[in-house]
Amino acid sequence: MKIILLGATGLVGRAVAAALEPRHEVVPVSRSSPIGADLEDPASLDALFDTGADAVVCCAANVPLRPLGGLTDAQVLDDLRAKLLGQVALARRAAGRLPAAGSITLTGGTFTEPIPGSALGALVNDGLAGFVRSAAADLPHGPRINLVSPGWISETLEAMGEDGSRGTPVAVVADVYRSLVEGDVHGATVVPR
Repeated sequence: MKIILLGATGLVGRAVAAALEPRHEVVPVSRSSPIGADLEDPASLDALFDTGADAVVCCAANVPLRPLGGLTDAQVLDDLRAKLLGQVALARRAAGRLPAAGSITLTGGTFTEPIPGSALGALVNDGLAGFVRSAAADLPHGPRINLVSPGWISETLEAMGEDGSRGTPVAVVADVYRSLVEGDVHGATVVPR
């Protein structure tokens, strides 16, 4: 398969590329790659599908932890535009351009317990889960659409000076993306463990 991978230069994106490359052609995409795209600029997503693809995987999205009381309206809109609306825009374009046997895999997030600063991220992640579940009903004959919803990544925790055992190793997370691209699951939100 030819797989477009957004966020290919990040920790998760690099691991997903490594998991997919032995069996597939991976087209790495970032804001600065030769084939560039930015989730905050939906028009930049149109060109991604010009040369054809069988699947698209987005690892490019995040929402920073910020206390609810300190959020400005502009920050809320920016975070919604980047992670939620950007991935919706990507999925809309992919749905019309990928083959019926193709797949769209987006990225959400999950935390076992609410943590300070996570309210907007929870809104975005729950919105993505609802979108994927309902979008699958709009795509009964493909392409398939799914959401990977990791919690903390072990390597990220370690880089922050925290206990990495509280997270999931990035290789485990990457294998979930690979299994969704190669499998037949449709409309699911998968939390890597």
